[in-house]
Amino acid sequence: MTTATSAPAGPAAPADHRPGFHHLLLSEWTKIRSVRSTVWSLILLVVLDLGFTALFTAVTAAQWDKTDPAGRAAVAADPTSTILGSGFFLSQLTVCVLGVMVMASEYSTGMIRASLLAVPRRLPMLAAKATVFGLLILVLGTVVSFASFFIGAPILHSKVPVSLSDPGVLRAIVGGGLYLALLGLFALAIGGIVRHTAAGITGVIGFVLVLAPLAQLLPGSIGKHVHAYLPSEAGHLIAQAHQGKSDLLTPWQGFGVFCLWIVVMLAIAAILLKRRDA
Repeated sequence: MTTATSAPAGPAAPADHRPGFHHLLLSEWTKIRSVRSTVWSLILLVVLDLGFTALFTAVTAAQWDKTDPAGRAAVAADPTSTILGSGFFLSQLTVCVLGVMVMASEYSTGMIRASLLAVPRRLPMLAAKATVFGLLILVLGTVVSFASFFIGAPILHSKVPVSLSDPGVLRAIVGGGLYLALLGLFALAIGGIVRHTAAGITGVIGFVLVLAPLAQLLPGSIGKHVHAYLPSEAGHLIAQAHQGKSDLLTPWQGFGVFCLWIVVMLAIAAILLKRRDA
């Protein structure tokens, strides 16, 4: 009777220690909430949005009788857009700045090297960062949109009554949160492309505040179409209860155009993240 001899055990296969996507989400959430500038930027977003909503709607109501008929008709056609737009005009800039900083500041401080050392797979890291930041701005932006509406609607009630049950109003309020979230992702993508905080912020603000007036200077229908398809001009339509007479796109069409901008910009950021050194 022979005794079976076991073959010597080979080296154990290396365990896969790559973090799962939920770990990446937790890591990015920790990084975002632990930075003091994030907290102050979000506080500034709330203060500017609600403050300017109260200010501009109060001025609109106080100057109602002195406003020309065309101006009163524009407000009466979509009071929800007037209320939300009053706060978004400047508060959206805080989202632009914060979006760039979330990505570009890692390059400025050199933290990106530690991030890529911990997560060699670069695309999941970018996806986790975009997911966490986008959801954060979506939640806060939606809350701020509802708060703005409940501040501005009573102020304008004596001139132009509006309520949540009116057609398109609820969609526009939720759309305000969607617009801010997409704007944040747009800024994050530019921060990943430029990799420099100051240059990224300048680029985003140029898209939001500078290109739109310049596009309107183009002659004929070319200027109208270029203006209509710019990211912020198309995106903010989702925060309108109704399509304006001069709008080439419906609210959902504008939202779709803005989503395409985000996909393209994030794709460019992802390609550059894979190809360039940290």
